Amino acid sequence: MNFAFDDETEDMREAVERFARRELGDAPPRDGAPDREEFRRRWQLAGKQGLVGSVVPERYGGSGLDAVTAAAVMEAFGYGCPDTGFAFSVAAHLFAALVPVVEFGTEEQKRRWLPALCSGERIAAHAITEPEAGSDTLGLRTRAVRDGDHYVLEGTKAFTTNAPVADVFVVQAATAPGGGFFGLTAFVVEADTPGLTVGPPYDKVGLRGSPTADVRLEGCVVPATAVLGAEGAGASVFTASMKWERTCLFAAYLGAMRRVLESTVAYAGHREQFGVPIGDFQAVSHRVVDMTLAVESARLVLYKAAWELTRGGEDQVAPALAKLAVSEAAVRVGLDAVQLHGALGVLDGEAETLLRDALPARIFSGTNEIQRNNVARALGLGGSRRGAGRR
Repeated sequence: MNFAFDDETEDMREAVERFARRELGDAPPRDGAPDREEFRRRWQLAGKQGLVGSVVPERYGGSGLDAVTAAAVMEAFGYGCPDTGFAFSVAAHLFAALVPVVEFGTEEQKRRWLPALCSGERIAAHAITEPEAGSDTLGLRTRAVRDGDHYVLEGTKAFTTNAPVADVFVVQAATAPGGGFFGLTAFVVEADTPGLTVGPPYDKVGLRGSPTADVRLEGCVVPATAVLGAEGAGASVFTASMKWERTCLFAAYLGAMRRVLESTVAYAGHREQFGVPIGDFQAVSHRVVDMTLAVESARLVLYKAAWELTRGGEDQVAPALAKLAVSEAAVRVGLDAVQLHGALGVLDGEAETLLRDALPARIFSGTNEIQRNNVARALGLGGSRRGAGRR
């Protein structure tokens, strides 16, 4: 076992932290969605830093990082950037949209889409969740009907990260309704395709720096060459991307938790009550220790999953456990940080921002209840009910 990163990875982490603090140090928006132009400016900066294409092979414009190194970089990004929503958008673009193109795309698709998506020139989104199909990904109502050398897409997607700013969508649709695992097909669709419209950005409780909206497909005609993988491979595309997302995306939360934990320790050391720093009180110091334990435990689980992914493992349990461990720890650390800051904790600051940003983490990428079902089935428990969705 080796719990240390190599020198190259450490240098990369330090560079990303410095970049994020210097260029992305602004706090997330207090309400509504981020300004579109400002978001794109920040995105292009992240592209120049290599963040938006980090795991894409170098021949397509990426950095070719493995999962462990990518997680290390995302942790540094989450630590240096106080806008966890922006880091979330970068990770969703990378792991939910670009990874499917890398793993399932034809050579022509890779060369057409990936360079601009890696450079920061263009932004991608993965449209799968629907109003009636969140955890039940095999129950999608969006349809794709073959018509000669084209497909016609009809349906509505919800909770689509990056939709208001996306140039390219990976869209999941049913080509064989009721066909189970082989009934879904993934398509790469340009945002300006006639029949594709994006609704207004959501005003969310957390991750406000990440623009999110509905996507409507009405008579949206795409060429057969837009199919990603093959007809009927949509569920495989989704499953592969979720291994990366449930592991590497959540590393950004590790960074955010570490940043808030450090600021909480500093606060407990200088905030005085009854003539002494509150950190001298056992009730406070023990809570800080429990916060530290939660962060370190989640970190070990996540990097174990990243190590498995780097080795090419097909294990679905490790990413599920990583998602569970980090999301639950983020909520707990956010709650504890608010409590230890007292009345100041409910004002504008890192503690309450972490808590708000952590709440969605237990829902997206497959709810935590679904992850527990998945792990239980892998242990031989829980029957055979389907469901490994992303919402």
